[in-house]
Amino acid sequence: MSRETISQSISIVHPISLSHGRNAEVWDTTGKRFIDFVGGIGVLNLGHCHPRVVEAIRDQATRLTHYAFNAAPHAPYIELMDRLTAFIPVDYPVSGMLTNSGAEAAENALKIVRGATGRTAVIAFDGAFHGRTLATLNLNGKVAPYKQKVGVLPGPVFHLPYPSRDNGVTCGEALKAMDRLFSVEIDVDDVACFIIEPVQGEGGFLALDVEFAQALRRFCDEKNILLIADEIQSGFGRTGQRFAFSRLGIEPDLILLGKSIAGGVPLGAVVGRKTLLDNLPKGGLGGTYSGNPIACAAALATLDEMTDEHLQGWGTQQEEAIVSRYESWCSKRLSPYLGRLTGVGAMRGIELANADGSPAPQQLAQLLALAREAGLLLMPSGKSRHIIRLLAPLTIEAAVLEEGLDILEECLPKLA
Repeated sequence: MSRETISQSISIVHPISLSHGRNAEVWDTTGKRFIDFVGGIGVLNLGHCHPRVVEAIRDQATRLTHYAFNAAPHAPYIELMDRLTAFIPVDYPVSGMLTNSGAEAAENALKIVRGATGRTAVIAFDGAFHGRTLATLNLNGKVAPYKQKVGVLPGPVFHLPYPSRDNGVTCGEALKAMDRLFSVEIDVDDVACFIIEPVQGEGGFLALDVEFAQALRRFCDEKNILLIADEIQSGFGRTGQRFAFSRLGIEPDLILLGKSIAGGVPLGAVVGRKTLLDNLPKGGLGGTYSGNPIACAAALATLDEMTDEHLQGWGTQQEEAIVSRYESWCSKRLSPYLGRLTGVGAMRGIELANADGSPAPQQLAQLLALAREAGLLLMPSGKSRHIIRLLAPLTIEAAVLEEGLDILEECLPKLA
């Protein structure tokens, strides 16, 4: 199958062509089966072709395939926003808008905070990933490959160290850097918002320090700065709760959603304080495909499955299996390159590192190929692409999860 018509600027992790999938298993066009620990990069928390999602898509496709909501509202959009805002675990009145993706949600959030505050500066964090659109590129805490060769980016944007037990950056160090930022780089009164991932995805599945999160919330309240939580990858049960910010004991002002919101159909959202979402002029928000009826139907079916009981059970099953296996590997000294286990809940990363603690990206690249050959698909993350991010569907069967971990256990000792 020729790929000459596809831009060579798109990076491919696994050089295969997939044909079909079921829950946590996929098959390529040659018929080879793989266990999927990538999950569409966090999109498939309910797995491939979840029956309830498929049924909702089919039913909606016979009724209405598209209408631009800003031209004439349709029922799936209205019902979804009612359900979605009720699903957000905060105490204030919530409203929002639907988008086509997480990156588009981030772009609209920037418009919302500018309109609400009259300020333009944004503070993001090292290792962050918020999208590939022009404005979100500048929010990302990593240059290569996202910011290379694209020229001056929309700003102003400043970055701070991301404090986490998973990367060794302490709350005190991050707060000290923040104090320096406002002493040297920018007036705090010019800052519209902070944007932060409660658990970094691309950055290596790093869980945000709880003390810092609460200090940041207090600081934002004192300085009239808005706080945006990017839950695009960490949301919809990935950490065992509806959203990862709940474990931090804070409430963000705006929340970015995407990835697993609609069971594999493109959809995103920005939700938050109603007063913020309503502050732009009529027509200031919207989009032709935003909140497509089929995507809304898929999201409604997804929410039907996202009960707290399900999320806790799924998250606990994966967390216990991964942690138990990792601890066994460490006790066996399975590989000299086996580093830290990062993240929380079912959002876990496994670091590959050299004896001196430095990243081992070559060994991770080797592991990707070995695991793929053995029937397991893995995804890299981290600044040096040296951390495996485990994103199997939350609905993965216990036996399939163990089979995938078995393959990983077989491949780790082969790294050289």
